[in-house]
Amino acid sequence: MRKSNIFETVTTKGALLPGDFLAKLSRNTDEVKFTSPQDYNHTGEKLNEVIARAWNTLQINWSHFNKQDEKTTSITRERWLIPLFRELEYGNLKRAAKHTVDQKDYPISHTRDNVPIHLLGAQIELDKRTPNKTKQIPHSMMQEYLNKNETPTWGILSNGNKLRVLRENSSMTRQAFIEFDLEKMMESQSYSDFTLLFLICHESRFTKQTNQKQIVELWSEAARKAGIRALDSLRTGVKAAIESLGKGFLNNQSIRNKLRSNPEFKQEYYRQLLRAVYRMIFLLTAESRDLLLDPDATEEAKDLYNKYYSITRIRTLAENKRGTRHKDLWEALNVTITQLCSTQPTPEIALQPLGSFLWSTNATEDLNTAQLENKHLLEALRAITQTTKENITTRVDYRNLGSEELGSIYESLLEMKPDINADARQFALNITAGNERKTTGSYYTPTELINELLNSALDPVIKTKKTEEEILNTKVCDPACGSGHFLIAAAHRMAHQLAAIRTEEQEADPSTYRTALRDIISHCIYGVDINPMSVELCKISLWLEAIEPGKPLSFLDHHIKCGNSLIGTTPTLMIDDEVSENNNKFISIPDNAFKPITGDDKKTAAKLKKNNKTQRKAT
Repeated sequence: MRKSNIFETVTTKGALLPGDFLAKLSRNTDEVKFTSPQDYNHTGEKLNEVIARAWNTLQINWSHFNKQDEKTTSITRERWLIPLFRELEYGNLKRAAKHTVDQKDYPISHTRDNVPIHLLGAQIELDKRTPNKTKQIPHSMMQEYLNKNETPTWGILSNGNKLRVLRENSSMTRQAFIEFDLEKMMESQSYSDFTLLFLICHESRFTKQTNQKQIVELWSEAARKAGIRALDSLRTGVKAAIESLGKGFLNNQSIRNKLRSNPEFKQEYYRQLLRAVYRMIFLLTAESRDLLLDPDATEEAKDLYNKYYSITRIRTLAENKRGTRHKDLWEALNVTITQLCSTQPTPEIALQPLGSFLWSTNATEDLNTAQLENKHLLEALRAITQTTKENITTRVDYRNLGSEELGSIYESLLEMKPDINADARQFALNITAGNERKTTGSYYTPTELINELLNSALDPVIKTKKTEEEILNTKVCDPACGSGHFLIAAAHRMAHQLAAIRTEEQEADPSTYRTALRDIISHCIYGVDINPMSVELCKISLWLEAIEPGKPLSFLDHHIKCGNSLIGTTPTLMIDDEVSENNNKFISIPDNAFKPITGDDKKTAAKLKKNNKTQRKAT
């Protein structure tokens, strides 16, 4: 079975070079620009021969280095890292001159043509301040240096056991880097992962320029554009997935009977299908980030889940099979869904219940016991996991799926209403007037506008907070939170400040930052939305962003609520509608609160307004 991370010793965080790009580069260099032997400064020699020769040499170097009892900084550099960079054709690295930006020193050890390369000893961890508090955390130091400097854009950091590629990221929401586990790579003889290391970290990637940009930067831009295109087409894919499932479940007699006898069930059927697809998106994202399974479960339980019940397994089948009329795949997926909707853990397959309405039996009441043919399920999964353009099929990168994508997908679906013919077993989604997007006032806020709002409203507040307690006592509430786009962006801003306070570094290390983000979401983030599905998606977005594996969605229930922030009153109306009784003042609900808006039933609104007047007179 194909794992969510196909590389055993390579991890990519953020979207510098996402997993689908790495897979493409590893699979076939012809699919990626600037990968000919000439691009790597080799003429008349195959690139795989160059890589094989470097691998064989480094196997010897690693063996000698690994036998050292004490792996000091000098030994790590001389016996292992300098030879590694020599095989990556950097030549003899130069010791870096003193780097100072804004009167602050950055003790970067080496450089090559303005590319900072910081090499440490194996005894020094990349994410910890060592050996004393006067020294910076290596990862934080390198990231801060890149962010403060106009050039260079990219840098490399390694302690011999791990190697990270970093980029300037002051404008990014999330931390981002690519990490190679050198120790595991060499010990497990992972030649394919070393090939990827060579292709990405070769000297030519950082020193050769095209249109005044490094090749690695051009790769990053291309990967980002491809990711945007893939996620744009994901909206179309989600629509197609709902239509495929909608047709497939119409083969169940009970659902057809209900559609015939109850016209109002048509919209409810659509909502249940939407929840089913969002469950799939959630599972694809959670599995790709290793967030779903209970971290305390046995390896046997995790293996059992991965082999027989994971959606990643079915995703792989969808890439290779069209599907038949058998119904076993839905049955297997439904086992996972049922256990996640239960109130008790399922240690046999490493699952903990998730809680919340989306993961309850009531959310898909009519689909829970229904059957679905494999061909419809696989068609739906292909629609939400693959995008095709110019005959090139790309996997959707769920590991880096963000709240903005979830929100934009959901917004587009609110514009649609189902067109169902139960007898012909036909299901289609069409854009219509008076759709749910209009009736619930659901509109997606672009990232650019959110950043401007955070710059003007949130940053001035959090920059005045000097202690951890002050930050955690700051509350942010979005009264129309949608799928959580604004709240997540705010959480990242606050987590950055909290992590900086905790580490006394402007750029915190990844571990500290993740902990800070979890603490911010747990203590500071609140939201309200009129649309129940938006509330569920907001919880999902927050959960996927920062919460520990195995922790339920329900812990966010008291933070994210369903309600109407438009039905209320102003201070002026409160004064005008004060009611006095026995010298005590009470605030009544103003009649204007019951004025009908788009989608409201006018007779019901008038009745409520009349009842309100009657109750106010009785007070």
